[in-house]
Amino acid sequence: MIDSPNPAASQPIGPQPIGLDLIAPEFYAPALRRLAWIAFGAGVVAGVVVALLVNWPTGVLVGCVVGAPTIVYALAVRRRRMWLAGTVIDARRLLGRRRVDIAAATGVELLVYPGRLSRIVLRVTAGRNAQIVPLAMYTDAGTGRELHVLGLRKLADALSAAPLAAALSLSGLLVGQLRAEARDAVLEERPLFRAVRLVRARDIVQPVRLSDSDIAALGTQS
Repeated sequence: MIDSPNPAASQPIGPQPIGLDLIAPEFYAPALRRLAWIAFGAGVVAGVVVALLVNWPTGVLVGCVVGAPTIVYALAVRRRRMWLAGTVIDARRLLGRRRVDIAAATGVELLVYPGRLSRIVLRVTAGRNAQIVPLAMYTDAGTGRELHVLGLRKLADALSAAPLAAALSLSGLLVGQLRAEARDAVLEERPLFRAVRLVRARDIVQPVRLSDSDIAALGTQS
């Protein structure tokens, strides 16, 4: 008797998902757990006090108003994850998931959110869906956190597959960032930090979308 082949073994294996979280949820999960318990305790205490002074229905309502928003926020942040599989960004939120294919992108932008803790993100739009991918954040003191090397590498590869000139420019910028990190360059020599410094020099407090000329200039300095 001839054994039939295993259907699961014959199926092609898709690309390995790569995490795109700037800060891994495992690092802040304990703090979120404590925050949720503190909010729960505060809600219970407030509810009991109001119930004793007024009535139980009002106490329950007050307890929910005090504790529920913080608990929901903690759960939402803890659940939020993001991966890149091939060219597809898969983002998990509190309710549902969002998938955006970079290869089918209709728009790609590099945004800088200036401030004491400045953030630089990639925004990918594909049809009616859009997804923001954090790339780095830097403080005024000259410290920061950047997306890990493998995430940057896969994002650069995915952007190079998009049918947009802007995507190719951003892919080159990320490759320049990878080269700077590979030689352990100081922040001032890294394209992402220079992009943040460029916006800070303009003394703008609102989010800024870097122009094509800005990205080209940053790429030539890599």
